[in-house]
Amino acid sequence: MKAMMLTAPKAVSPEDVDMPEPGPDETLIRVTKTGICGTDLKIFQGGIPVDYPRIMGHESVGEVISGGNLAPGTPVIVDPAYYCGSCYNCRDGQTHLCPNGGLIGRDVEGGFAEYMVAPSRNVHALPKDMDPGVAPLIQPMTTCLHAQRKANIFPGEAVLVYGLGVTGLLHVQLAKAHGAYPVIGVTRSEWKRDLARELGADFTFAPGENLKEQILEVTGDKGGVDLVIESVGQLPILAEAIELVRLGGRILPFGIYTQTQGELPFYNLYFKEIQVVNARVAKPEDYPACVDFVERGVVDLKPLITHNFSLDEINKALDMLDGGDSSCIKIILDHAA
Repeated sequence: MKAMMLTAPKAVSPEDVDMPEPGPDETLIRVTKTGICGTDLKIFQGGIPVDYPRIMGHESVGEVISGGNLAPGTPVIVDPAYYCGSCYNCRDGQTHLCPNGGLIGRDVEGGFAEYMVAPSRNVHALPKDMDPGVAPLIQPMTTCLHAQRKANIFPGEAVLVYGLGVTGLLHVQLAKAHGAYPVIGVTRSEWKRDLARELGADFTFAPGENLKEQILEVTGDKGGVDLVIESVGQLPILAEAIELVRLGGRILPFGIYTQTQGELPFYNLYFKEIQVVNARVAKPEDYPACVDFVERGVVDLKPLITHNFSLDEINKALDMLDGGDSSCIKIILDHAA
């Protein structure tokens, strides 16, 4: 079969490899679409180490070929977080934190290929009428839902989403679904602010000197938002979140921070009695919940997809992301094109 093989940082090329064979409790899947994630980009750049050669890709949908309990031909999405099922974390219902587990596409071969295998318990059926072109976005959506479940949003709470990329725009929609008001989006990009309002944001602002004043204006005597979701992954913005959240509020540092040191207003973190809620990956139960949100039209995935490429054009797609193309939100690779 054809696979896009990463052999070194920024070196991806098509190779003919043996088709994977499913072992016990595994499912063989013909991959139809795969999204490119920020994690894929960091692996491509060499920022996240992997064993070379490696087939990347963990936002994959396709159809069952063999193995598992789903009938051949069933449309499916793969949960890339595999786990052992027997350690303390797994027994405690935290399979996403399994110390013996890993990520498909990083630790084992992933979805940038014609076929892939996955543990059968990680393979979730999709509705037959769901558009496969948007279905890969359910995987990052599960991570947002898992995070918001931990943050425990109540109806009427003010939520600020800082950063309006893929996950930020998903957080906007999910916060609205949980009854938050107002939901506020913050980004430098004017067109992303417009898109956020189309997807349900009540207010959108650009970052800058007037941001705190604008937040105070729309939150009234709360003196800030109840929850800041930081979806950029930069420490200076996390520091700003501490200033924008109300006394007794919460911060969800959803972006992935690669810095090993930095400055934060720690006294304000203490003085305001701010809760910091961390979340990683997602749980198996987040998949059917997200499928339901999409099926019912509560979350709209299509506007987040800005580019489509064939699998053969993966280097063009990765170069676009590597260059920081501001027109790009989500790229989907079509394996049949």
